[in-house]
Amino acid sequence: MDLLAGYTPLQIGVAALATLGAAFVRGLAGFGMAILLVPVLALALPPVEAVLVTNFLAVFIGLVELRRLLGQAERSALVICGWIVLATAPGLLLLATTPPDLARLLIAAVALAAFGAVLMPARAAVRPGAAETAGTGIAAGLLTGFAGMPGVPVVPFYVRRAVPRHIAKASMLLIFSVAAAAGLASGAALGVLQWRLLWLAALLFPLVVMGNWLGALAFGRISDRVWRSFVVTVLGAAAGAALLKLLV
Repeated sequence: MDLLAGYTPLQIGVAALATLGAAFVRGLAGFGMAILLVPVLALALPPVEAVLVTNFLAVFIGLVELRRLLGQAERSALVICGWIVLATAPGLLLLATTPPDLARLLIAAVALAAFGAVLMPARAAVRPGAAETAGTGIAAGLLTGFAGMPGVPVVPFYVRRAVPRHIAKASMLLIFSVAAAAGLASGAALGVLQWRLLWLAALLFPLVVMGNWLGALAFGRISDRVWRSFVVTVLGAAAGAALLKLLV
């Protein structure tokens, strides 16, 4: 436990509860772990640490599911992943040079933006062109580094299109796993990655496995319409919580 000496029991308890709930949402919705977890962790930890701990957790669970995700994901996901790898480091560098209070404000704004984007009118299942796909990847990379939230551009990219939900979910989860790995690599390269964060993530990972498993069970028992409604509800709840934190 000396490796966790820098954290109080309250910080670890808050992180544990938030992790279990966020992992359940991930297993059901195909996203949401970072959007829900980073703002909560940022209340107990410095924002950079909150982002990097979430990245560790996303990489761990992504490796567990990697074969299935590669088999089900849309090809556009691989293109977006490539752009994320290139754009993550600038986002993390911006976070590292931003005052913590301002960073928390901007991270909350990211959650609000995600909700607004997914409420836009749905589109056909036709894949977007190269420019839109690249733009989504670049935006996701910047937001991976700054907020640990690549889902803001990625979720609308897939959920607003009439693609089968298992393809949308696998595509998003593959992207988020790669984004998390890029965030950790960028953090190490920029010298802001503290390895004690690995031990905190390892402590929390069993809760990720449990929550994700429960969410995946629920995913297999609901209709496509219910799933899409849940996606909107999750983003709405995250946006509402973010707004409340700004006002209180």
